[in-house]
Amino acid sequence: MSRLQTRFADLKQQNRAALVTFVTAGDPDYDTSLAILKGLPAAGADVIELGMPFTDPMADGPAIQLANIRALAAKQNLAKTLQMVREFREGNSDTPLVLMGYFNPIHKFGVERFIAEAKEAGVDGLIVVDMPPEHNEELCDPAQAAGLDFIRLTTPTTDDARLPRVLNGSSGFVYYVSVAGVTGAGAATLEHVEEAVTRLRRHTDLPISIGFGIRTPEQAAAIARLADGVVVGSALIDHIASADTPEQAIDGVLSLCSALSQGVRTARV
Repeated sequence: MSRLQTRFADLKQQNRAALVTFVTAGDPDYDTSLAILKGLPAAGADVIELGMPFTDPMADGPAIQLANIRALAAKQNLAKTLQMVREFREGNSDTPLVLMGYFNPIHKFGVERFIAEAKEAGVDGLIVVDMPPEHNEELCDPAQAAGLDFIRLTTPTTDDARLPRVLNGSSGFVYYVSVAGVTGAGAATLEHVEEAVTRLRRHTDLPISIGFGIRTPEQAAAIARLADGVVVGSALIDHIASADTPEQAIDGVLSLCSALSQGVRTARV
């Protein structure tokens, strides 16, 4: 079993959802970002999504766009992101870590080289938002052949005719984008989320994680009662953006992570 399969199976036995946290690698600088990354598991993150900085993150809202700009200004690149994963793995062999981003940096790095180095570094899966299933042979298929899960995004506009194709070849978990918009957008209603989860479960046995617009422990708890995972990104990144010092950035992110984790862990009690 992969780390992702093991983690979701363990949490299912505990009857609770996963807290899935997203931060952008290298934001606001390498050392601060690495300290945040290393601190997330102890603060309650069950799965970590690590963003690969890119100049044109078209699916992301202002918070993550600015995180990409800060990281790129601090000279973060894909090689440094993979190095960050290696350093994280020196002290943590259990927490699943997924790289999230866009195909352009991977293409420039070289797909074969990227897959080999990602696997060697300790990456568990990939979310590449601009690689539809029609292009599985370019990245999804070789990544899975190397043992990396390939996680798909589904949205409110992914209808029942399209869903089987989107989910074909998916592994790890399914990431349901709960609003038709960019990251950080307003949250969906619980009724909508419940209907979406029910519909997705008709098409897949994979764990379903819900993201976009979740900012508070109360919102996280509400989603944790319906889904297998709760994804939070922009709310964490806002603490980096507003911090005056690296210490404030680290403390802000990890404090919110702890509060979100408490919400998720007590949601079904």
